[in-house]
Amino acid sequence: MNLDNISSNKSFGGWHKQYQHDSAVLGCRMRFAIYLPPQAAAGPVPVLYWLSGLTCSDENFMQKAGAQRMAAELGLALVAPDTSPRGEGVADDAAYDLGQGAGFYLNAAQPPWNRHYRMFDYVTDELPALIDSHFPVSQRRSVAGHSMGGHGALLCALKRPDRYRSVSAFAPIANPVAAPWGQKAFSAYLGEERGVWAEWDASLLMSEARQTLPALVDVGLADGFLAEQLKPEALERAAAQSGYPLTLRRHEGYDHSYYFIASLIDEHLRFHARYLLD
Repeated sequence: MNLDNISSNKSFGGWHKQYQHDSAVLGCRMRFAIYLPPQAAAGPVPVLYWLSGLTCSDENFMQKAGAQRMAAELGLALVAPDTSPRGEGVADDAAYDLGQGAGFYLNAAQPPWNRHYRMFDYVTDELPALIDSHFPVSQRRSVAGHSMGGHGALLCALKRPDRYRSVSAFAPIANPVAAPWGQKAFSAYLGEERGVWAEWDASLLMSEARQTLPALVDVGLADGFLAEQLKPEALERAAAQSGYPLTLRRHEGYDHSYYFIASLIDEHLRFHARYLLD
């Protein structure tokens, strides 16, 4: 698979780079970003995959979270894919919470979305295979994300626990079958059969999980989406039901923004490093 490098920036002794490639899974041109810490010059390093939220791209996390300094200190690579397929011929919607920029990290089953919107397969299979074959990384992977991407990270960990060492999320859409964002996206991408929806809901999956990963979730109590869209209490109940090793923390004063993520990202990177570097 050909990769086209579109930017390179030295950062904390390592390199942040953006690439484009043709995705066979999504049927379109895709972009991702990778941060390679200075340790990658000497040999393979573990990888943390980051999944971003609605309206975002690969750039939001890399430019706003301030994660490179700690990643360089710990020796972790960071990979940030785009949040959906994009381009001419890719189905879209005028609303911000559906279509391009709003892939929800699932595999769509309904037309026209099922032609391109297979983000789960992309982030769990195609993209890691590409990263493994082109960059000095090891087979040790963890996954994290924010909002829609927090939902995506939890899906990756719950549906493919064999692929990852740990999972974390900031302000995830924890129970999308009960949230307006999730209900709108699931109706479009998956159809109206609620039984199908359950296969893509982190809280419902966690309540029946048999294979587990260490999990850290942070939410801000000043997040305007907390009660209606995020519903962390559903995830908490699910973890209690199945015995899932979830640490869910609530923080006074913090909202849904990258100010929240930047405030706690070092803690999340250290959390993942415990399992990636053991």
